Amino acid sequence: MQFVVEIPNVRADFGLSVLKTLSFVKKATPVSKKENAIIEDLEISAKEVRSHRQGRIKLKTARELLDEL
Repeated sequence: MQFVVEIPNVRADFGLSVLKTLSFVKKATPVSKKENAIIEDLEISAKEVRSHRQGRIKLKTARELLDEL
């Protein structure tokens, strides 16, 4: 299982060193700004899909998206 832990920049070194000392943590590496932006975009997209499934919003069809191009 994977987790994303958000640590303030001023404590990043300490947080990373603590994670690396835990025996059950397999990998502890910082996420780049680009990767973080992708993760945030995916979270927004997932929220939109959930809202659409619950009937709160109406999403565009693939045809509507292609027509915009």
